[in-house]
Amino acid sequence: MAKFVLADDPYYAKAELLADYLQKNLPDFHIFKITQHPHVWEEWLRDVCEKNKWSHKSSPIIWRELLDRGGKGLLLGGYNEFLEHAQLYYGVTSSMTTELMKAIAQENLEAHIQKELEKESLKDLVDPLQVWITRWDSQSPGFSRLAPGSGLAPGLEGSCSRTSLEGGRKKTLHNLAMNAQDLVSPVLRSISICTRVEEAFRQAHVVIILDDPRTKEVYTVEDCLRSRVPLCRLYGYLLEKNARDSVRVIVGGKTFVNLKTLLLTRYAPSIARNIVAVALGVEGQAKAALARKMKTSPSYIKDVIIWGNISGNCYVDLRKAKIYKYESAIWGPPRFSRPILSLVFDSEWINREFVTTLKELTATGKQFGGMLAAHSIATTLKYWYHGSPYGEIVSLGVLSEGQFGIPEGIVFSMPVKFENGTWVVLTDLKDTEISEQIMTRMASDLMQEKLVALGDLLHFQPYQPEPEGAALTITDDKEENQEYSDDFEGISLEQ
Repeated sequence: MAKFVLADDPYYAKAELLADYLQKNLPDFHIFKITQHPHVWEEWLRDVCEKNKWSHKSSPIIWRELLDRGGKGLLLGGYNEFLEHAQLYYGVTSSMTTELMKAIAQENLEAHIQKELEKESLKDLVDPLQVWITRWDSQSPGFSRLAPGSGLAPGLEGSCSRTSLEGGRKKTLHNLAMNAQDLVSPVLRSISICTRVEEAFRQAHVVIILDDPRTKEVYTVEDCLRSRVPLCRLYGYLLEKNARDSVRVIVGGKTFVNLKTLLLTRYAPSIARNIVAVALGVEGQAKAALARKMKTSPSYIKDVIIWGNISGNCYVDLRKAKIYKYESAIWGPPRFSRPILSLVFDSEWINREFVTTLKELTATGKQFGGMLAAHSIATTLKYWYHGSPYGEIVSLGVLSEGQFGIPEGIVFSMPVKFENGTWVVLTDLKDTEISEQIMTRMASDLMQEKLVALGDLLHFQPYQPEPEGAALTITDDKEENQEYSDDFEGISLEQ
């Protein structure tokens, strides 16, 4: 089978008529037409000839592509060569007069111009997804791939524009922008850098907050907490002023993720429900640790729940966790699953090594570094737009309304599902009650963070729980002036 390509300025009526006749009457004859405006014809012809190493200077140009031989192009020439080919191989010729050819050519030109105008008008109607990322450089190199259509967020269709807000380090940001462009994402329309604060989040559909202050100075816990307020107040004001009413805000970073999310909801009250904290990084690390123990893939482990403070005092709940495709004496179809806790018989590992492993991974915010953090945010964004997998539990930091006995007015990681472009807290889950002591410990720290940050409490005093049953808590003793955000306060599990 061969495909014949006709490329010309608008004056290719004779060749087009002959090609249409052959395609209509021959089952294996196919044509492909390329029309160019006369103003760009010569430049286009030169580029085509250079690419294919052809020599052709007049209009039209016709070549043959042998589809069964890898599609390599074979130049036929102009109209006379194409007519000779048709007569020789197919016994077909053309009898179009010159006057008729010119009339049809003029119609072709007008149709071509109209088609181009329609394309331009359609482009104006396309509303690209405006994605703003603050402190984009703070998580290099993983975040150079964080964009709809980049491969980390499959299913987000349509054009998008990504903007990074940053007051300095322009050279670094320009390098990151170039790296993102090198991905050649088909839906990434443009990348720009914003250094004018008043323009931040203009018409944003999605805002990703990555800010973590960097300094070598030693802070007290209270200084660390209060230092988050001015920037969150500014971002809240800009979100209210410039972003779209339906903007979706995802908060990440290495420190005080819950607190930053809470402050943003306070200073951008009209979009408070659309401001969430990403918890999939901690969830992913827990699944990976379990997968290594069970010698399986982390993707086969579902429904691990992260409660509490994402970058602080959290509780990893395995009571609903399931594993799929696990090779054992009991086997079933792809949808068959088994409870994780019924398969991990080493309770010492669950209560000791598993906790220690997660603590080491999450120390100094490693749960939000590079590719893991980028993937966590991109997956959260994909779920938000297209829904989470049916029946699967997802962890997300959201503003508490009193669910599960969690105090109102704090951002708390809890089980949710995404559907219809929003998220819903899974309050109907059975057997997910959390002991009063564990809940008090997590909620107390988050409440104190809020009060200290807002100036309603002078000193932060971490809650010190007593051992309870099979639950285990690991805490770190910190010097008074050590930065509070360096490590998790603790990770708890309950068997």
